[in-house]
Amino acid sequence: MLDLLAQKTEYTVSEISFAIKQLVETSFANVRVKGEIFGAKRADSGHWYLSLKDENSILSAVCWRGVANALTVKIEDGLEVIATGRITTFNGRSSYQLIIEKLEIAGQGALLKLLEERKQQFLKEGLFDAAHKKKIPYLPQTIGVVTSPTGAVIRDIIHRIRDRFPCRILVWPTLVQGEGAANQIAAAVKGFNAQPVGSKYRPDVLIVARGGGSLEDLWPFNEETVVRAVYDSEIPLISAVGHETDTMLIDFVSDVRAPTPTGAAEFAVPVKSEIYNGLLTTDLRMKNAISRRLNELKQYMEALGRGIPSLAQIVQENQQKIDDRSERLKLAFENLLKDKNNCLKLTNLKPFYIKNIVEAKRENLNNLSVRLDSVSIESVLKRGFAWVSDSKFQTVYDTNTAKSSQNLHIRFADGIIKARVTERNCAIQGDLFDDL
Repeated sequence: MLDLLAQKTEYTVSEISFAIKQLVETSFANVRVKGEIFGAKRADSGHWYLSLKDENSILSAVCWRGVANALTVKIEDGLEVIATGRITTFNGRSSYQLIIEKLEIAGQGALLKLLEERKQQFLKEGLFDAAHKKKIPYLPQTIGVVTSPTGAVIRDIIHRIRDRFPCRILVWPTLVQGEGAANQIAAAVKGFNAQPVGSKYRPDVLIVARGGGSLEDLWPFNEETVVRAVYDSEIPLISAVGHETDTMLIDFVSDVRAPTPTGAAEFAVPVKSEIYNGLLTTDLRMKNAISRRLNELKQYMEALGRGIPSLAQIVQENQQKIDDRSERLKLAFENLLKDKNNCLKLTNLKPFYIKNIVEAKRENLNNLSVRLDSVSIESVLKRGFAWVSDSKFQTVYDTNTAKSSQNLHIRFADGIIKARVTERNCAIQGDLFDDL
C-alpha cells in the first residue's frame, strides 16, 4: 500500500489515514507500555477510556468491556501499570491509541500502595473485625486444603497432620500465583462451603496455603475476590501464605493466621500423644481422688460406729425406762384411788358439806343475776335513757345516721313512739305519734 501511495502525487484523506493505520498496527501489533494511569473513565457501555503518561508524554488507551471485566487490577488514576496490547489509529480524530489486552501492576512500590488502599477499604467495611472470627475446632475429622497439588507445601501439611493427629484430608487443587489464581482460590473456598452440612466432603476446617515468593507471586491472596470469599466462609479458615514475615490481606480476614503451611497444620490438629498422656494423667488423678474419698468415708463411718452403742445396750436401757414408767404409773394410780376414797369418807362423815357447796353456788348465782339486771336495756331505760333506732330497728349512734333516716323509733322504759326527721339548723325535730 505504501509503495502504491509513493507512485501517486495526490492522495485522499482516507488513503493517507488507512496507510498510516496499516503501518502503525503492523509495527506495533504487540507492545508492553509502562506508565501511570491518568484520566480513567468508564463509559455506560462498560468500556474504559484512559491515558498512560510518563514525565514527557501521554498515550491514549482504551480497554474494552470484556477485557476490563476479566482484569485482576482495578483501573484507577495514579496507578503505575504495564499495559500489554496493540497500537491502532482512530481515523475520526487523526490520533493513535493503545488497545489494552492485559494490565498488571508495575513495580513493588505501586503494589504496596494498592495493597494499603485495599486494606483500608476492607477495614472500613469491617471485614477484618475480630467479631467475625470463628473458633478452630479442637479435633476436626476432616481438613480441607486449598493449594497447589504439587510442591512442598501440600506434602508438608499432610506429613505434619499425620505426625500430630491423623485425620481425613481433602485437597482442592488450585493455582497459587499468576493469572486466574485468585479466581480459583476463591472458587475452592466457596466450593468447600457449598458442600452439605454432614457430608463427608465438607471439612471441619480449611487451610489456604502456599510457599514463599515475591510480592507479585503472592498477589492473588490480596485480591478482593479471595478476601470476600474467605470472609463469607462458614467453615473456620486458617491462612498460611508465604513465610512468617509475609503478610497478605487473606491473613487479616482469616480466622487464624499461621506463619507457615507447617504452622497451619499445627493449628489445625493437636498432638495425639499429648492428648493420650493427658488422659492417662487425668485418669490416674481421678482414681487417686476416688480412692482418697472412699478412705475418708470409711474412716468417717468407723468413727460414727465407735460413737453408736451396741444393740443390747440400747435394748437394756429402754427396758429399764419401761420398768420405771410402769412403776411410777402404778404408784400414781394407787395415789389417785386413795384421794378419791378419802373424799368419799369425808363426805360420809360430814353430810352438811354438800349443802354448803350448794348454798355457795346459789349465792354466787344471785350476785351474777343482780349484776346482769343492772346492765340490761330495761334497767338503763328506767334510769331515764332512750334507745333510738331506724325504721328497721337498727341502732342509730349519731346525728348523721339520724338525718339520713326518714323515720325513727324511740324506745322508753314504758313503750315506743315513732318520729319523723326534719333538718333545721342541723337539729332533729319530731312529731309524736300514737304509742305503740
